[in-house]
Amino acid sequence: MSSTEMIDYDVDVRPMDALSSQELYALLKLRTDVFIVEQACIYPELDGRDPEALHLRLLSGGDLLAAARLFGPGEMAETVKIGRVVVAPDHRGRGLGQALMRTALDTCARLFPAEPVALSAQSHLVPFYRALGFVPTSDEYLDAGVPHVDMRRAAGG
Repeated sequence: MSSTEMIDYDVDVRPMDALSSQELYALLKLRTDVFIVEQACIYPELDGRDPEALHLRLLSGGDLLAAARLFGPGEMAETVKIGRVVVAPDHRGRGLGQALMRTALDTCARLFPAEPVALSAQSHLVPFYRALGFVPTSDEYLDAGVPHVDMRRAAGG
């Protein structure tokens, strides 16, 4: 399969306690491999928030392709929040980031229909999130040494 060929995937959205130990391990390994190892960023990946989140995963044949965590209003912010958006390195370039975010936004709209959605974007990804209807709501700041910008998308946006 070429790196630009779209891949078939299944969508799974569950709270942490509904994930098997193997599923949770794969999720945490992916996030650690990308955010800490690949991006050379030391920060507390296990931040105590996973038990509160819904974990959105794109899967193919048991392989974890991409993931994000979703928080309802008041759980992590005053509004709905998407975080820890990650695509497995071996599956990049196939539109999975776009698919993951569209699925995350659809899930948020279904579960929290009248709520805007917020996220903290790595600065180089601001154009990606703008294309999904997000607008910056902060100046650039460093989060664990990585430039970020807070962004927000209107309800139903």
